[in-house]
Amino acid sequence: MEKENTVIKQRLSNLRAAMEKEGIDYYMMPTSDFHNSEYSADFFKVREYFCGFDGSNGTLVVSQSEAGMWTDGRYFIQAENQMKGTGVTLYRMMEAGVPTISEYLKTNMKAGQTLGFDGRVIATSIGEDLEKKLSANGVTLKIDKDLADEVWTDRPSLPCHDMYVIPDELCGKSFSEKLSQVRSKMEEYGTTFHLLSKLDDIMWLTNLRGNDVECNPVALSYAIITMKDFTLFVQSKELTEEVKSYCEKSGITLKDYHELFSFIESVKATGDILFDKRNTNFLTFKALSAKAAEAGVSLRNEKDPTEILKACKNETELRNIREVYLRDSAKLTEFIYWVKSNVGKIPMTEYSAAMKLDSMRATLPGFIELSFPTISAYNANAAMAHYEATKDNCAEVKPEGMLLVDSGGTYMGGTTDVTRTIVVGPVSDEIKRNYTATVMGMLRLAGAQFLEGCTGKNVDILARKPLWDLGIDYKHGTGHGIGYILNVHEGPQNIRWRFTPGQNEAALMPGMIVSDEPGVYIQDGYGIRIENILEVVERESGEYGQFFGFAHLTYAPIDLETIDPDIMDESDKRALNAYHAEVYKRVSPLIKDEEVLKWLKEATRSI
Repeated sequence: MEKENTVIKQRLSNLRAAMEKEGIDYYMMPTSDFHNSEYSADFFKVREYFCGFDGSNGTLVVSQSEAGMWTDGRYFIQAENQMKGTGVTLYRMMEAGVPTISEYLKTNMKAGQTLGFDGRVIATSIGEDLEKKLSANGVTLKIDKDLADEVWTDRPSLPCHDMYVIPDELCGKSFSEKLSQVRSKMEEYGTTFHLLSKLDDIMWLTNLRGNDVECNPVALSYAIITMKDFTLFVQSKELTEEVKSYCEKSGITLKDYHELFSFIESVKATGDILFDKRNTNFLTFKALSAKAAEAGVSLRNEKDPTEILKACKNETELRNIREVYLRDSAKLTEFIYWVKSNVGKIPMTEYSAAMKLDSMRATLPGFIELSFPTISAYNANAAMAHYEATKDNCAEVKPEGMLLVDSGGTYMGGTTDVTRTIVVGPVSDEIKRNYTATVMGMLRLAGAQFLEGCTGKNVDILARKPLWDLGIDYKHGTGHGIGYILNVHEGPQNIRWRFTPGQNEAALMPGMIVSDEPGVYIQDGYGIRIENILEVVERESGEYGQFFGFAHLTYAPIDLETIDPDIMDESDKRALNAYHAEVYKRVSPLIKDEEVLKWLKEATRSI
């Protein structure tokens, strides 16, 4: 008989009492903060508190009689185990016969009932969809109640850390120059009032940074831009004297983070209001809608002007990024040597290897933090694309097979991301074939030349074709954008073979940074991923138009022990040899250990 989880059941009982008090029949809790950040701080882990499941994706819906939790295929087993004895039903998303959340609510909620949620953690598109579908059934929404505040007595505090200033000389453009560009775009849109909700957009625009989201150097914030004023909403305790002085000199009016809604209510809107629905939570959208209606102006949903400005790095940013990637590549090279030299000789686990690399990276100049938690996955664990080892749950790395390490850092001067699959012992001919095909795909994409206007969809096939020829695919995109001293995942650019409705398909433009990371994942067997970061650059132009291409930013050796030259075209061999020649040329001056240099010379030999 399944053991009852009395802790979770009591929490749900307390929640239901609060729901009854507020006249809420169903209450919904997703996985998100107020800005849809990639990582949610402990304060926002409401769904986990009420059901026990701690995966990165899930939504809990509670009524007086039942509770259901929706998650995707990555987490079915984990969710089932963590929710045993709670009485919470697991709804396996995308499985046959499993209703979506909106279908479930539409079926179960009756006319006159109320659905409640904290509108600050619900995306506008989701809120609008629920409102449309449920209002037809006579269901109303109550979106201004965070019931966890009333029930979760020892709830962690909202993240709050000191902000800091990135000097203009490191950014290449001052806040005033960037603001002028944003206002020009507002004029194009015919708007005079612009709400910014996306944290990395706000940080890029202001040349400020923070530490409120794990691995993202951002501060919880909102910004409102008019043709005369710039108002920044941040937690008052985060404002150092340096930041206050900078804001005063820059003409940035500071307001407390929690004053946003009262400010929107009180401020005068004399023209159309600009916002980006993709990056605005539902409660803020409703506040803007009310303001637009009151002022008799239009609410314009357009792409944030900052998005493309941020994505196309300026010359100062690019110069710093190139330097940072070289230093980061040299440190990764030293780590690869360390792994190969020590496997089987000293105790080594996935976790201890990750900690070793993290500590090595932390010694580099200008290191701020990791750009994401290091993925260190040995053999079969590497078949899980985003596996994360912990101190108490990790595999021993033995002198056989491969260790996949996906890692990166944020520095004063850039943000890095790189994956290498390191051979630590004998591997099969199948692995050599698939590893070689992965490398071929990575280098073919990196060597692409394409016409202006092409998107990632046009070039994705170059990375996949060597694997598709083998009847193999990988279930993730080939590339994502990367920020500048900011988030490791950034848009609008990305590289994938298909785009689902609502996904952003953006042209690749000079100055954009994008990853190039094909892979092979064989369940219960092994995983391979080779990831370089590329800069979009101008190539030739003429009667056929302007051509663009890519330049490598990552210079770390690719493991030749797993390369099968017999399945490579001559052009693939030339590309690998040319790349390795550049690796040695660029990285060797940064390595002081003679043994590492000797090894690197051999590791980058021509095939």
